[in-house]
Amino acid sequence: MLPQPPPNAPAPPPSEAAILSQKKWKWLWVIGVGSIIVIVLAVLTAPMTIRSRKKSDQTEAVNNARQIGLALFEFAAKYGKYPDVSTIADVRKDAATDLNLSKMSLGMKSSNDYFRQLLAGGITPSESMFYAKIPNTKKPDNNIKGAEALKKGECGFAYLAGLSSEGNPSRPLIVTPLIPGTDRLDPKRFDGKAIILRMDNSVTSININSSGHVIQFGKNLLDPTNPVWGKADKFVIAWPE
Repeated sequence: MLPQPPPNAPAPPPSEAAILSQKKWKWLWVIGVGSIIVIVLAVLTAPMTIRSRKKSDQTEAVNNARQIGLALFEFAAKYGKYPDVSTIADVRKDAATDLNLSKMSLGMKSSNDYFRQLLAGGITPSESMFYAKIPNTKKPDNNIKGAEALKKGECGFAYLAGLSSEGNPSRPLIVTPLIPGTDRLDPKRFDGKAIILRMDNSVTSININSSGHVIQFGKNLLDPTNPVWGKADKFVIAWPE
């Protein structure tokens, strides 16, 4: 039997293995607590970060809508009306001397088609203003040579074609984020707001209701029977490609 140390004898120093084990557990504890704090902070700040991004996207879309408004005003002053099927011939005539502009597609199926008239007519040399961050869009590359102008995905605004520039100044001209093929707006974009450019060149951010509509005068703003629309002023929604 080994002799026992006296009760008041100092404890033997810890072994090197014991010291390494203690250090390891201390680091694991610190890392574990730190990870938990990071996760909790991420969970708490994620909604704020997402909302901040949506606000930033909304601000960008509002600013771009204002630029489109100025371009449409200038186009109407030059051609007597907003871009529609009747202005295509005059725009093509003005673009005839520029090989790149003359090859642009100036159709009437999408908002890209109508907005290309602003490029071909020399109103603006940039595609940047037509961007809004909605699904399947990308930042325009500002290449406006022929078929490269406002390609699919480079436009985020729907255009209400066929309106007279002398109509009710509170009528919408462009709107986003409109769900393709419908008159409903996507509340998941822009913090639940619809961004609308009106004929008076004002841009407003308006709440989208649970049905995906903006309500004005008690009706869906894009309903042709809404009082904002006149009987003679008909429009066709041209969605972006």
